[in-house]
Amino acid sequence: MSGTREPWYAATIALGKVALRALQVTTRWEGDEHVPASGPVVLAATHVSFPDFVFIGRSLLDSGRRVRFMCRHEIWDAPVAGRAMERMGHIPVDRQAPAAAYLQARRLLGEGEAVCVFPEGGISAAYTTRALMPGAVALARECGAPLVPVWLWGSHRLWPQKRSLEDSLPRPDLTRGRLVDVRFGAPMHVAPDADLVESTRELGRRLHQGLETLQRLPEHRPRPGERAPWYPAHLGGHAVEREASFLLDGMPRSAVSPTWGPGAADRGVVD
Repeated sequence: MSGTREPWYAATIALGKVALRALQVTTRWEGDEHVPASGPVVLAATHVSFPDFVFIGRSLLDSGRRVRFMCRHEIWDAPVAGRAMERMGHIPVDRQAPAAAYLQARRLLGEGEAVCVFPEGGISAAYTTRALMPGAVALARECGAPLVPVWLWGSHRLWPQKRSLEDSLPRPDLTRGRLVDVRFGAPMHVAPDADLVESTRELGRRLHQGLETLQRLPEHRPRPGERAPWYPAHLGGHAVEREASFLLDGMPRSAVSPTWGPGAADRGVVD
């Protein structure tokens, strides 16, 4: 681990703590014992909000692990943010040419790092687990690293997704007192000869089931009669319907289409 990364990481953690304290955000986490204290590990996380990485990182502070996140490469275009991301060892991902990001993640895993992938490659306006890129599974398979599913819910209340292509990106919601839940699941072992698509489908099923478990918690459900564009339609909320959200996802052809989630039974799929 390069020592040049850690001062930037420490400063970012301090700023994040100040921001969360100012907003009175409560972060709860469980299952962090599934993340090994050392050695390579691939975290595959659901993605419901732009600051999801803050809460994953916060949940592992006590373990001493510093996660290297795979993020959209556009962040590196901002001078200050880009420099910070580079110094912290995060990985820029160009979805049109992802090979360089994969190679960098593979190198970091070879150095014993924890690498977090958001395999959905973006945020679904339906707040369901959308199509997955196979990169997380491929990294775990090639490097022999455990693949730990991670579920988040609640962070989207701080910064929601837009509802249509024509909408502007919503601004952060600075309402105080939000609750964010993070869960780490039991690791998946991806064998060297595992089928990439089938293993990615299994990851998709686990991510969907874990996310929906969090969404169904009473403290995360809308109040009776409340209009809730931040809550999945199939659970009684008013988010974009899942089929309609597919038009917004813009996933590359290499993504593995969902065989999980609402409507799976109608497609003849056992979820």
